[in-house]
Amino acid sequence: MNKEPSIKMALCGEYQRLLEECQCSLEIWNQRRAEISNSRVIKREEGDELLRLQANFARAYALLRHHSRECELCELVSQLEGGAAMDGWESLSDSTQYV
Repeated sequence: MNKEPSIKMALCGEYQRLLEECQCSLEIWNQRRAEISNSRVIKREEGDELLRLQANFARAYALLRHHSRECELCELVSQLEGGAAMDGWESLSDSTQYV
């Protein structure tokens, strides 16, 4: 993940907190998904856990996007950075595929 600080993170503490929460929930979900995938046998409880972790990430991401759109400071920084509403989002996505 990209750990470079953005202007938005430096200026808006709430954005930084939400981004860190989003990154953390994604890391936990990906790590657990990999662990379960390696076991080759997925129990119902593990499937439920993965769904819960996915929902945690989706919630964190939605809060981050909502804040990014509603916060005047974040909106101003996005405009100054060239309109990138979610700078750094690409660094959150995990292209790893689990079979």
